[in-house]
Amino acid sequence: MARGNQRDKAREANLKKQAAMKKGNNKSGTEMQREKEAAAEKMRLKQKLADEKKAAEAAAKK
Repeated sequence: MARGNQRDKAREANLKKQAAMKKGNNKSGTEMQREKEAAAEKMRLKQKLADEKKAAEAAAKK
């Protein structure tokens, strides 16, 4: 009867291991690179707008 417990433990461990593997990245290198570039471009635009806003506020104070 002790063998049944061992099977259950092994089954639980295997399910945990499979769940951990599914959490990983599923994108290829080119997809990941494209996504990073898109995010970087958004951040550059956002920073540019913030800099322009600061410059406009500084000019308005003078």
